Amino acid sequence: MPRMRQYRRAAHTVYELHYHFVFATKYRRPVLRGEIGERARELIREICKAHDVEILRGAVRVDHVYLFVSAPPHVAPSRLMQAVKGKTSHHLMSEYRRLNKEFWGRPLFARGDFVCTSGNVTEEVVAEYVASQGGEPQDDPSFSVE
Repeated sequence: MPRMRQYRRAAHTVYELHYHFVFATKYRRPVLRGEIGERARELIREICKAHDVEILRGAVRVDHVYLFVSAPPHVAPSRLMQAVKGKTSHHLMSEYRRLNKEFWGRPLFARGDFVCTSGNVTEEVVAEYVASQGGEPQDDPSFSVE
């Protein structure tokens, strides 16, 4: 039996927004191991929870982090990464002094990251659905597929 969609709900919104993130430590230094890796995982969970972001899957490797999340529409992916990387870096640097020496007091994570959306519907299915809605054509031709 196929899995039923589990849409998330907010006051005036029903949504399903999934993002896949990958971000690395600066210089790909393998510092996210042992106690530091565990603490990074805890911090990421706390930050996501504070932003109403549900972690569907995640993995902390020694030099990078994978996150697959469900986020509400008001949370921009760039702002989420800013919060996750910034706050995690700040806490880890203040709690583990050796990281300060290794990164010269600079942020723990590299500047860039990878993000992509994930969904169960192709662009063609969405375009077909919109086209099949019918109704009176509007004056604005930019909304037409013809």
